[in-house]
Amino acid sequence: MANDVNRLIDMLYERIEDAKSPALKPGMSMVDRDEMLDLLDELRAQLPVEIKRAQELLTARDKFVEDAKRDVDRMMRQAELDAKTKVSDSEVLYAAKEKARQMIARAEERCRQLYQVTNEYAEDALARTEEAVQMALDEVKQQRVRFRSASAAKLQEQRDKLDGKTDGEEPAES
Repeated sequence: MANDVNRLIDMLYERIEDAKSPALKPGMSMVDRDEMLDLLDELRAQLPVEIKRAQELLTARDKFVEDAKRDVDRMMRQAELDAKTKVSDSEVLYAAKEKARQMIARAEERCRQLYQVTNEYAEDALARTEEAVQMALDEVKQQRVRFRSASAAKLQEQRDKLDGKTDGEEPAES
C-alpha cells in the first residue's frame, strides 16, 4: 500500500515535471487538470488504507502483548505447580522460584522490546504517510497558485487585446 501511495506521488511529480510551458512563460507549466485531480483522488483513496494498516499493526501489537502476558501467567502457574509437586527440599524450591523469576524477567523484557519495535514501526509508517500527504498537498497548492497566476495573466491578455481593438478603431468623422 505504501508503494501505491509513493507511486501516485511519483506520478503527480512526473506529470508536473513533464508539463509543457506556455510560449511566453517558461517558468510556468500547464497540466491536465482532470488528470491531476484523478491522481489526487486515487491518493486520497489510498491514504485511509495506509492508516488502517497502521491501526491493524497497533491492534496486533496489543494482542501480542496480551498473549505474552497470558503465556507468562501460564508459565508462572506451571512453574509454581511443578515446584509444589517436586519440592521437598528448600534448595529445589529456591531454584524453581529463581528459574520462574528469570523466565518472567526474560518474558517481560521480550515483551518490552517487541512493544518498542512495534511502536517505532507504527510511528515510522504514520510519519511516512504524513510526509507523503504533506508533499502532495504542497504540490497541489503550488499548482493552484501557478494556475491562478497563468489564468489571471491570460485573462488580462485577452482584456488588453479587446481594449486595443476598441481603442485602435477611431470613430468615423462626419
